[in-house]
Amino acid sequence: MGDRRAGGLIMTTIDEFFDACLGKWSIERTYHYLGDAEGRVERSHTNYDIRPLTTDRQHKVLADNERPTDAPEPLYGFYLAFDTVSDRGEKVAMDLNILFVPTQIEEGGFLEGDYLRDRAYEEARPMVSHFRYDPERAELRMTTRYTRVVSVDSITLVQPDLRIRQIQNFRRPQFDSLPLRELELVGFGVEKKVS
Repeated sequence: MGDRRAGGLIMTTIDEFFDACLGKWSIERTYHYLGDAEGRVERSHTNYDIRPLTTDRQHKVLADNERPTDAPEPLYGFYLAFDTVSDRGEKVAMDLNILFVPTQIEEGGFLEGDYLRDRAYEEARPMVSHFRYDPERAELRMTTRYTRVVSVDSITLVQPDLRIRQIQNFRRPQFDSLPLRELELVGFGVEKKVS
């Protein structure tokens, strides 16, 4: 990655960002359950293994989300496997295929499009979400409208081996045109690449 900087962060193209995401990551997160009467706070440790998405898996994600398998390039994808252990001893393990399909490129390298998964986190089914990439902040923001909540998840690449994660889950409003107001969960994470 180059040494172009904005706001103290290294500016990256979408290609540089996704290349840096590949590999194994050790992640420490804290979740604040704001909708919980107890105001519960939970900590967790997650191991991520992120690999390039093969052509077969790419076609699977497109087909699972009822998209043509000959979608125009560029497409960016990952195979992601992770296992999480919470401070309460709860364990979750999952693997999924992820594909980012750009639909709009703006001046300055900003990129928007569809974020497709063959299985989503909150609901184990194929899911089409929205993404926006900001090269000046090296930030990927993903917005997913689940049945009950709307999840806004951002990954900021601070260094090639360090990412900051923020997750906000809002209660889904009755109509999608309404603003997101009822924040139910906030999560913060520090993600370090391991060799």
